[in-house]
Amino acid sequence: MKKVLAIILGGGAGTRLYPLTKLRAKPAVPLAGKYRLIDIPVSNCINSEIFKIYVLTQFNSASLNRHIARTYSFAGFTEGFVEVLAAQQTPENLSWFQGTADAVRQYLWLFEEWDVDEYLILSGDHLYRMDYRQFVQRHRETGADITLSVIPIDERRASDFGLMKIDQSGRVVDFSEKPKGEALKKMQVDTTVLGLNKEEAEQQPYIASMGIYIFKKDALIKLLKEASQRTDFGKEIIPDASSDYNVQAYLFNDYWEDIGTIEAFYNANLALTQQPRPPFSFYDEQAPIYTRARYLPPSKLLDCHVTQSIISEGSILKNCRVENSVLGVRSRIESGCVIQDSMIMGADMYQPFAERQSECEHRSVPLGIGSNTIIRRAIIDKNTHIGCDVQIINKDNVQEAERETQGFYIRSGIVVVLKNAVIPDGTII
Repeated sequence: MKKVLAIILGGGAGTRLYPLTKLRAKPAVPLAGKYRLIDIPVSNCINSEIFKIYVLTQFNSASLNRHIARTYSFAGFTEGFVEVLAAQQTPENLSWFQGTADAVRQYLWLFEEWDVDEYLILSGDHLYRMDYRQFVQRHRETGADITLSVIPIDERRASDFGLMKIDQSGRVVDFSEKPKGEALKKMQVDTTVLGLNKEEAEQQPYIASMGIYIFKKDALIKLLKEASQRTDFGKEIIPDASSDYNVQAYLFNDYWEDIGTIEAFYNANLALTQQPRPPFSFYDEQAPIYTRARYLPPSKLLDCHVTQSIISEGSILKNCRVENSVLGVRSRIESGCVIQDSMIMGADMYQPFAERQSECEHRSVPLGIGSNTIIRRAIIDKNTHIGCDVQIINKDNVQEAERETQGFYIRSGIVVVLKNAVIPDGTII
């Protein structure tokens, strides 16, 4: 794997994840209480013995830079690194990244300097666990110029994805973006070619791209330099290359979730609390997910009722009820609170003890969730000050709303409270 260079695409402005991306890059969005989205592809690389990793980003990259600098430091006896490359103006190119392929093209001069055979192109907003060594092995065995990682899909969900058609050797011969009706039927493939058994192949007769690619070094350089007007891998570069290049498919038949929207992000986080076995587990000792070591104290629960929930370290909960929820680091929940089906991201710091009163007679709203507050089906971003007797329950069942001046948005019926927002005592949302 020393001959593989990983390039993680940090995505654009993250408009579908807004307002979680208001003050941070999409890969820096908190996940599962203590992680960040970027930890998933970086950890997969480390577990696959790929240690040369670049992260391309252009929006709000300060917190992403800070997280990576504090988290991923390799010993001086290896070439390993995780480095953020932000969009920049050069004499040759005065514009920002125009798409996934354009982002790689603008830093091609840097990538070319490495003595590698393949470039592994990854996305920064997916939740999955993959051993890229098997992916690279398949790419080398088939002599492919480009290999795409694909997932098997049933007919019900197939029209939501960009689909591919393969021949009997696994070579990709056709592409179709979210086809429907007869066009969808034409995209059926025999997925036993890629390793599914007959029964699975009948249930899932389509394959969809995961947005994860391996390129031979020479093939990527040639494609990006020849097609300078093409800015996207999945929609332009790879479909156009399929006639002249050997484009292969690699089947990934395991949990994979694109968490690029608020609803998908919310569902993926709450799915982690499922029993007896969640669809994705952070408890795999063979392939751990790494993140920043914070050296926080254990969580303290004082007379609380907690069911099917995740409580991250450094939290303090007093006489409250928490159901089917994920609480991030340094979460503070006061007495009488009810938290249901929600994600509380916690805080970046503790308030000084002298400033922190648990009663509801203070003049300012302290950090955390105040007494007798009810929160249901919500995402509470970091460092929020939520007062006493607040109800965040979407009482009118609103599906979409923008209340930035009041400190919250509603996306797909999920209330999202902004980072650093102050919600006064007695507020009802």
